[in-house]
Amino acid sequence: MATNLNLEEQDQLDALKHFWSRFGGAISTVLLLVVLALAAWNGYRFWQARQASQASAMFDEVERAAGASDLVLAQRAFDDMKQRYASTSYAPQAGLLVAKLAIDGGKDDAAATASAALQWVADNASDEGYRAVAALRLSALMMEAKQYEQAQKTLEAVHAEAFAGLVQDRLGDLYAVQNKQAEAKAAYLKAFSAMEAESEYRRLIKIKLNALGVEPPSPAGAG
Repeated sequence: MATNLNLEEQDQLDALKHFWSRFGGAISTVLLLVVLALAAWNGYRFWQARQASQASAMFDEVERAAGASDLVLAQRAFDDMKQRYASTSYAPQAGLLVAKLAIDGGKDDAAATASAALQWVADNASDEGYRAVAALRLSALMMEAKQYEQAQKTLEAVHAEAFAGLVQDRLGDLYAVQNKQAEAKAAYLKAFSAMEAESEYRRLIKIKLNALGVEPPSPAGAG
């Protein structure tokens, strides 16, 4: 019995040696690739966490500067964030804050400073929501400067579905200031349809439509 077991074990060992001689190199390569991939993934996650932590600390600096109405310090911190932490969510937040701080400050170069910050967010934010907010605010500054063509292009570049109503409303405003009534009506109607039935914003759009002689359709089922 012992002899049979020894022979069986030897056969298994020989089979294993044969298998390893044929496939051992490939298996080792695959295992090495798996280990390297896991190491790279863990390293990337660590890098992301470190970037987010450092960006958060720098965003706190922007907030403190904003609280002190120190646009120079806030802009400096934002510029640093653009260079080092552009891929984090804190960089576009800082850009929006710097733009607001510039406008609230009311200095001669406020519009230019705000526009530059908003343009960066609209072009570079990884989150489409931040890009949309920046584009909407930027388009308002462009309209004030009578840069109507640029404002339209900025708005038409927004594809975030959640902001569709706001974009159409702003387009309606843009057409209205250019006395393009047909285009304004069409944009306002799209904005009206995109808004929730009971929202205050929808009532505002209805007022704009009424001013243009248009009565928006009633919700389905309304009596």
